[in-house]
Amino acid sequence: MNSYTRRGFLGLTSAAALGAGLSACTGGGTSTSGGDSAPASNNLRVFTYEDDTTIGLLKAQIKKFDEQNGTTTTVDSLPGSGAAVYPDKLRTELLGGKGPDVWRIWGGQIGSPFAKAKQALDLTPYYSKYGWDSKINTAAIGGMTFDGVKSGVPYLALGIGAWYNKSLLAKAGLSAPPTSYAELEAMNDKLVAVGVTPCGLGGKYGWDIMRLFEYLLEHTAGPDLHDKLLAGDESWDRPEVVEAFTLFKKWQDKKWLPQGALGLDPADIEPGYVQGKVAYTITGPWTEAQAILSAKKSSSAFGTFELPTDQSPSRHSGFVEGYMINAKTGNADKAAALLDFIVQPATQKALQITASTVKGAEPDPKSLPLAAEWSQKYAGNPFYTIQDQAFPKKQADQYFSVQSDLLQGSMTPEAAAKKMQEIVSAWAKG
Repeated sequence: MNSYTRRGFLGLTSAAALGAGLSACTGGGTSTSGGDSAPASNNLRVFTYEDDTTIGLLKAQIKKFDEQNGTTTTVDSLPGSGAAVYPDKLRTELLGGKGPDVWRIWGGQIGSPFAKAKQALDLTPYYSKYGWDSKINTAAIGGMTFDGVKSGVPYLALGIGAWYNKSLLAKAGLSAPPTSYAELEAMNDKLVAVGVTPCGLGGKYGWDIMRLFEYLLEHTAGPDLHDKLLAGDESWDRPEVVEAFTLFKKWQDKKWLPQGALGLDPADIEPGYVQGKVAYTITGPWTEAQAILSAKKSSSAFGTFELPTDQSPSRHSGFVEGYMINAKTGNADKAAALLDFIVQPATQKALQITASTVKGAEPDPKSLPLAAEWSQKYAGNPFYTIQDQAFPKKQADQYFSVQSDLLQGSMTPEAAAKKMQEIVSAWAKG
């Protein structure tokens, strides 16, 4: 649940074995078999994708809630793979009758199916009871509202940008980050010339290296067309998309990405800018706590900037995350009370959330100076929906295959654009 997250941190992802988060997944107080709700009890189960490095913070806060409310809450986590595995595991549990009372989920097309299938409870009564509308960022609430139904409580609204190692930029003779796309390419060339890999991204699971392509598409297509492409309102088989795919391949061919990037695990490569292995990565504010502070490094040795698009308005990739309650739980009131506890400013601060949606829980410049700086400089800028939330799971997986085929050289940029049109058209037509 920490703000240090995204995608498995799409969230704080670590290299924990996949099965480690599944061993206790049959516990809890909810059964969703059949059409009946589970009986009420004092037992709750939370399913999340918290990383091993932050799960302790969450468990400590939930223990505090249990002590105050006489409940016993089991926390199960499936870290590491993010949206590539977690939603399917959750869906299987819900259909199999062992679903959790509360689950963490991303907004957009990842959370939407649970709302549309009515597996997630309509939280409108609890919004009224706890006054969440006045306590939580309105735009973030919109990211957890589907067909007019408030199906989740968002606690994270995150923007994706570049986080860099100042000493490695200095090694290439660079005193400041780029302010245009041309300057970004020039920076990459200078870094390669001094033996530094510019951008640390991993292609395993698809979503991490996707952050580069969606940025390139924002650069080539511009805000209006980019949004229409994501909604299926314009054809992907067009020059702007071909240009973005061409640039994507260029980044690999010019060694601006790590060697063998497609096979790299994001959890391994994302901290590379802190370790001095790459100059920068494309990630969110969680990285300050996850990668910099956990390595006992000073935030002053690093910096952040919004990737330059040469477009107006200037936008970055963004997403929301939050919690849903099982529509068949027998413990809806207790589950809602837990969510209200989680979105209290004090709890958010204890969880070290770096991009909270909760008023009064903004990042502390003293403990998280870079996250605070990002919030002050860029959080107010508009953002485009991160692409693996813009598409449903099936289409996102197909999209990731296109990325992979392109980078491996088995598909041309022109063919990639045509294939993406097939994928998005099939979804848009229902």
